[in-house]
Amino acid sequence: MKVPLLDLKQQLSYLRHDMLEAVTRVIDSMICIQGPEVAGFEQDLAAYCGVDYGVGVSSGTDALLVSMMALGIGPGDQVLTTPYSFFATMGVVLRLGATPVFADIDPVTFNIDPRVMEEVLAGDHERKIKAILPVHLYGQCADMSAIMKLAGQYNLPVVEDAAQAIGAEYPLDDGVKVTWSKAGTMGLAGCFSFFPSKNLGGIGDGGMVVTQNAVFADKIRILLNHGASPKYYHGEVGGNFRLDPIQAAVLAVKLKFLEQWHQARRENADRYQALFVESGLVRDKLLVLPHAVYRADNEAGPSRNGEQKGAGANYHIYNQYVLRVKNRDALVAWLRSQDIGCEIYYPLALHQQKCLGPNLSVVSFPEAERAAAETIALPIFPELSADMQAYVVEKIAEFYRQ
Repeated sequence: MKVPLLDLKQQLSYLRHDMLEAVTRVIDSMICIQGPEVAGFEQDLAAYCGVDYGVGVSSGTDALLVSMMALGIGPGDQVLTTPYSFFATMGVVLRLGATPVFADIDPVTFNIDPRVMEEVLAGDHERKIKAILPVHLYGQCADMSAIMKLAGQYNLPVVEDAAQAIGAEYPLDDGVKVTWSKAGTMGLAGCFSFFPSKNLGGIGDGGMVVTQNAVFADKIRILLNHGASPKYYHGEVGGNFRLDPIQAAVLAVKLKFLEQWHQARRENADRYQALFVESGLVRDKLLVLPHAVYRADNEAGPSRNGEQKGAGANYHIYNQYVLRVKNRDALVAWLRSQDIGCEIYYPLALHQQKCLGPNLSVVSFPEAERAAAETIALPIFPELSADMQAYVVEKIAEFYRQ
C-alpha cells in the first residue's frame, strides 16, 4: 500500500468546479492586483478568526516580515522567539538586521516555554528585546496566557506566528475569566501562511496578517505597497507583499471546508492514538504520541469554568502529527522503503543553522535539540483512510519488533 504524506488531489476532486469558476472570475475581471477577491477573502478570514481586520500578503513569511517592519524592528533590536520552528520565524528577524533571542521549548507541546522566556526577559537588562514572536507549532497554540502576562509585564508587543494553526483555539485566562480565543488573535497581530500543505492552503504562496488594531492594519496595508500612501508618495520603504487575487479566490472557496478538514484531522489523530496504544509501542516506550493539552476531556488540561459554550472544539488542528521515536532516522528510511510518506520537522534547531555563523555555536537549547533528533511527522491529511493508518502503524510496529 502506498501512503503519501499529503494528497491534495483528493481534495481537488470535489472542489475542482468551484475553484476553476473562482479563477475564471478573476481572469475575466482582469483585476490582477488586489481588487474585490482579495478584499472579500480578507473580510471572510477576519470574521472566521473573530477580529476586525485581515490584510492579505504574498506569503506567511512576508506576513511575519511586514509585521516586524510595522513594529519598527531593526539593527540593534532583539526579538524573543523559539529555537524550534520553520526558518522563516528567525529569517525575518535577521533580514531586518535584528537579532533573534531564543527561549527553549516545552517538551510536550514543542512550543516556546514561558518559564524560560521569563528568565530571558529578566536577564535583558538593557531592554534590547523589542517584541515577542511565539509560534503555534503543528496546530496547537503556545501557552498564550503566560506569554501575554509576560508581554504586559515588560510592555512588549506580541506577534503570533500562527502559520500552522489557523483556527486553533486556546483558553486565554486574563485572571478574571477564561475565553477561548483563536490562534493569531491574542497578541497585537497574527500571521498565517496559505502554503499548499497548510490546513487552509492555496495553489501557491499566500499569507495574511490579522489584528484588532486599526492603526496596525493600516500600517501593514501601506508597507505591502512599497510604503506608498497615497500612490507614488513614499513616506517609508515597504515592499511588494500583496496577496494575489487568484490565490484569494481559491482560498475563499476552500475556507468553507476548513472546519470539516480540522475535524477530519482530529479524527485521524484519535484513530492513530487507539492504534498505537493497541500496538503496545506506547506501553514499551518506543514512541511518544502527540498530546493535545487543551482538550476538554483531558484531565491535565485547563479548567473550563467560565468558558463560553461550544468553544474549544479546535483545541488542536493537527497541521502535522508528530511523534517522538526511538532510532528516528532508521525509522524514516524504513517507512519510505515501505511507500509511507513521512517528514522531519525540523532536523536542526534554529540556533544550529549555519547562516548564523559561530556566534551561537556555544549556545545550547537542549529541548529543541532533542526534538530535532527524535521527531517524525506521519500522514494526517483529512482524506487519509483508516486502512492507510492501520498500515502505517503496522509497519512502524514491524520496524521495532524485527
